[in-house]
Amino acid sequence: MATSIPTTTPSVTSAITSTTATSSTGVDKDTLAGNFQTFLTLLTTQLKNQNPLDPLDTNQFTAQLVQFAQVEQQLKQNDQLATLVSLQQTAQNTAALEFVGQTVGVVGNTAALSDGHAKWVLNVPKPATGTITITSATGQTAFSGNYSMNTGSQPFVWDGKDANGLQWPDGNYTISVTAQDASGQTVAIPSEIQATVDSADLTTNPPVLSIAGLNYTLDKITRVIRNPN
Repeated sequence: MATSIPTTTPSVTSAITSTTATSSTGVDKDTLAGNFQTFLTLLTTQLKNQNPLDPLDTNQFTAQLVQFAQVEQQLKQNDQLATLVSLQQTAQNTAALEFVGQTVGVVGNTAALSDGHAKWVLNVPKPATGTITITSATGQTAFSGNYSMNTGSQPFVWDGKDANGLQWPDGNYTISVTAQDASGQTVAIPSEIQATVDSADLTTNPPVLSIAGLNYTLDKITRVIRNPN
């Protein structure tokens, strides 16, 4: 008379453990396929050699089989997600490279002063009056003045001179705007800069563009400008 095999064998346990480890790392697909076939072989052998007077618990076998199939399915989903992430990264890199050499508008408040010219674009949500302050990279106030601003996008060009006519050296300068409307309520006025994209760093995720000496992600770009001059 054939002898029965224990319901849970070391081979089955080993197969499940090995598969679980593989699912968390996604290292060896061949091991997964081999373990799956081994599990089915063990299951078939146990069913063939069970003692008719003491049948094996088929529910346990079914539960193990379902669990194993779920692990295999999860591995396939992980592979598909990895592929999608890779495709998205490739698309982002391609898009970043296309910006190199182009003049773009980007959300930011730091622009480069070059040859006595620095430019920002102020996006004014409603009529306001306020103070525009420009500071150097070291935090020194290079310029400050009071202005009335109309609704809409409007350029602000600085010639690099302070109130006394002193010319500041080329470099990066930051603009800040403190404004109020007619009723005295504070008005937030965001700014953007327009500059040429010098390079794209594809080693980061997401990639970043070097604009006026600073790094920006693609979502900071508000517009692409052709022939800005």
